[in-house]
Amino acid sequence: MKLGLVIDLDTCVGCHACAVACKQWNTSGTTGPLSDYQPYGEEPSGVWFNRIRHYEVGDYPTNKTINAPMSCMHCDDAACVTVCPTGASYKREEDGIVLVDQSKCMGCNLCSWACPYGARELDEEAGVMKKCTLCVDRIYDENLPEEERKPACVLTCPSHARFFGDFDDPQSEVSSLVRERGGYAMMPELGYQPVNKYLPPRQRPKAPTVAAKQSEDSGGLIAKWLKRQKDAFNQLGEG
Repeated sequence: MKLGLVIDLDTCVGCHACAVACKQWNTSGTTGPLSDYQPYGEEPSGVWFNRIRHYEVGDYPTNKTINAPMSCMHCDDAACVTVCPTGASYKREEDGIVLVDQSKCMGCNLCSWACPYGARELDEEAGVMKKCTLCVDRIYDENLPEEERKPACVLTCPSHARFFGDFDDPQSEVSSLVRERGGYAMMPELGYQPVNKYLPPRQRPKAPTVAAKQSEDSGGLIAKWLKRQKDAFNQLGEG
C-alpha cells in the first residue's frame, strides 16, 4: 500500500482552508500543539504542515494564477530519512507514510535542509521537527465513519481539489485521476520519487477580447443593415 494525495491545480482556488484545517487537526492530534510565534505581533509566524504557493504563469491577456499547495510528498526515496542522524525520520513499510519519531528528534534541521519541497518545519518551542502525517491518527480511526477516514485537508477543501488514496491500487480514485488527467510529481528530476501528484490545469477556450467583441458587434450591425436593405428592395419590386 502506498498512501498519498492528488491535488488538482485546475480547481484549487488558493483559499487556505486546507492549511487551516490541517493546523487545527494536528494541533489536537498525535504531533502535539503546532506553535505560533507572535500571532498578534508585527511579524506573526508559526508551524504549518501545509502551505499554499501562488504563481502567475503566461503573459497578458492569457496569464493565469496557479495555486499550488505544498506539504510532505512522502517520497519513496526520501532524502529527509537518509540524512537523519538519529533515525527519527522514517518511512513506514505498511503504507509508505513518512513520519518523525519526536522522542528521537534532536531538532538538528538536517532533514529540513535536505527536503527540496520545504515540507519540514522546526517547532522552536518543542525543539523538534514536525511535518504532514497524512493525518495518520485519523485515517485509521475505526470509530469514525469510513467516509471520514481521510486527511483533514481533503475533507475540508471547498472546491474538491484534493484526493486521498492508495497509489498501489490501479483502480483507486487517485490512480485513475493521475492516469486520466496526466498527473505528475513535483520536481521528479531530483530522484526522490514523491508519492503525491498534481493534476495540471485544463486547457480552456480563450475569452474574446474587446476588439474581437467589437468586430463581432460591427459584423452583426452590418448584417442587419443589409437585411433591411434587401427587404426594402423586395418590397419595391413587389409594388
